[in-house]
Amino acid sequence: MSDYKEYMSEREHIDYLSVKGFVIKEMHENLSGAFVTFEGSKDKNETLHIKTAEGRKYVSNLFIKQRIKV
Repeated sequence: MSDYKEYMSEREHIDYLSVKGFVIKEMHENLSGAFVTFEGSKDKNETLHIKTAEGRKYVSNLFIKQRIKV
């Protein structure tokens, strides 16, 4: 899969979780990407492995926007 297609897939999944009301609970980055834990209602969590640089930038900006609204 090309980097662009992989990024679009990651972004679609992130956007889907955001629309469903999930918020970013925590992020852990390492050399293989970022592990992002989303928290939804009723203590429902989902963890995504974001591999692309563009995907990490996108989720980082979303994380900052969520923290500013609080």
